[in-house]
Formats: sequence, structure tokens, C-alpha cells
Amino acid sequence: MRPILIGILAAFFFAFTFILNRAMDQGGGSWIWSASLRYFFMLPFLFSIVIGRKNLQPLLVDLKQRPGAWLLWSTVGFGLFYAPLCFSAAYAPGWLIAATWQVTIISGSLLAPLFSETVMTETGPKQIKGKIPFKGLTMSLLILIGIILMQLQQAAALSPVAIMLGILPVVAASFAYPLGNRKMMEVCSGRLDVFQRVLGMTLASLPFWLILSIYGYVTVGLPSMGQTIQSSIVAISAGVIATILFFQATDLVRGNMQKLAAVEATQSMEVLFALLGELWLLDSAFPTPLSWLGVILVMDGMILHSYISNKKEARVSSKVSA
Repeated sequence: MRPILIGILAAFFFAFTFILNRAMDQGGGSWIWSASLRYFFMLPFLFSIVIGRKNLQPLLVDLKQRPGAWLLWSTVGFGLFYAPLCFSAAYAPGWLIAATWQVTIISGSLLAPLFSETVMTETGPKQIKGKIPFKGLTMSLLILIGIILMQLQQAAALSPVAIMLGILPVVAASFAYPLGNRKMMEVCSGRLDVFQRVLGMTLASLPFWLILSIYGYVTVGLPSMGQTIQSSIVAISAGVIATILFFQATDLVRGNMQKLAAVEATQSMEVLFALLGELWLLDSAFPTPLSWLGVILVMDGMILHSYISNKKEARVSSKVSA
């Protein structure tokens, strides 16, 4: 249950991303700076945490030994995840992006066959090819149905262009984030803690953000002071706090694809937090009864997802003890 609670807390801080990215777009800021500034601002905070824990040297050694893997999967997990999210903010409201982002619940489950899973046998732990957790996926579908109901009436008012440019990049990001995160867990293989891994991925993704920043400077100029401040808030809340919490939750269930899918399902709570945040900060419309029905389905799906995950783990533990 602890990884689930940590995942929900991470979802709360992740929700700042959708609210503030939309606010920056409405204020005339470019999605390019919304994306790249977040990771630039993350660096000093992450450096101070890792240095304070006296763990910087092992990270630098690992980066030097595996530069290709770090560069590739950090660019996928951070660059190809966050840049599309910021791009979509120019074409769709934050609540729709947050709702669409929940496709990552299914995306993460569908990626299971690409990874190995640790199972206990009579002779000890054994690595087998991961399988799609269909029971957990059923609960994920229930969560998605709830999310669709929450946003159905608002989405009907959007133009086809807004739907395409506001949704498709988010769908692509929903695969990039769990793919990069899981691949980096394999690369690190328990050698580095979550703080080292987040700092390492931020450092390794810097070439992507530098190239994007140069493009932004040439095309739209420098960011405004307001966008710079809002980007720093996103960096602290979503980039540092939420990312570390989420990675810590996934680390706790590393090697168990069903429990990993359950942790990733907690990110559906971002929709609720983003909706409340937009009501408070951006004067969004109050949810309809149909939307509240969606809220109930999301909560039920979360509870059932966690129950099935823990029930399976209990069965495995009892077999091992026997």
C-alpha cells in the first residue's frame, strides 16, 4: 500500500505541470521555454540533494561507463515525455491534457513484454519475460472510462485541430515516460538510488534541452519573467518533488510488473488535482454530474487496482513460505 500512497502524492505535485503550462500558454509564453526551463531549474536542486547525500561520485562514474544508454533513455524518458506535453498545452486546456495523459496507465501495462520480471521459484528468484497484467489492465480501463466521462462534455466543444494537436502528442508521451523510466531502472540495476537516477537522467537529457532552447531563442526569443518564475515552480513541484516520489514508488515495486502497473495507475489522480487547481486558479467551469460520475469510477478503479495487486502479492508470498 505504501507505493500506492507515494504515487498519489506524486500525482498531486505532477498536477502543477498541467495547470501552470496552460497558464503560461494563456500568458503568451512559448511551449519551448515551458519545457526546457523546467529541466534547467531542476539541476541545482538535484545537485544539492545528491551532493548532500554524498552520492555524486558513483553517479558520475556510471554516466561515464554507460553514456549511450543514459543519453538514449533519458532523452526518451524526459525529453520525448515533457516536450510533447508542453506542446499540447498550446492547443488544449490543462484538464484535457491531464485526462489524456492517463493513457500512460495502459501504455505502461502494454510495455510489460519488453522487460524481465522477477518471480520466486523453489530454487530461488528467476527472471522471466514480463506479461501484460490483464486483470490490472481491466481496472486501468475502468479508470480511463471514468476519465472520459469526466471530460466528455468539455471535449465536445473543442475543434478537430485542437483534439489532434492537443491529444496525439500526449499519447506519444504516455509511452515515452514509462519506457524511459523502466529502461533506466534496468541500466542502473539497483546501483543508484532514486535521487541519483533523476539527476543522472536530467544531466543526460541536457543535449536535448539545449538544442530545443537554441531553437526557441531563434524563433520566439527569450522567455518572459513571468514564464521563468512559473517554470521554476513547475521544476520544483513536478520536476523534483513529484518525479522523485514517483521514481521512489516504482523502485519499491521494481521487478513486479503488476504492482508497477498499479503504481503507474495512481497518476490518474492528476486529473482530479488538475481539475480542482483549474477551478481555483483559472476559473474553469464546475464539473457536471456526469463528470462527478467519472470521479467515482476513477476512485473505484484505483481501489480495485490496488486490491488485485496486493492480493496477487499475498498469494505469491504464501506459496514461497509454504
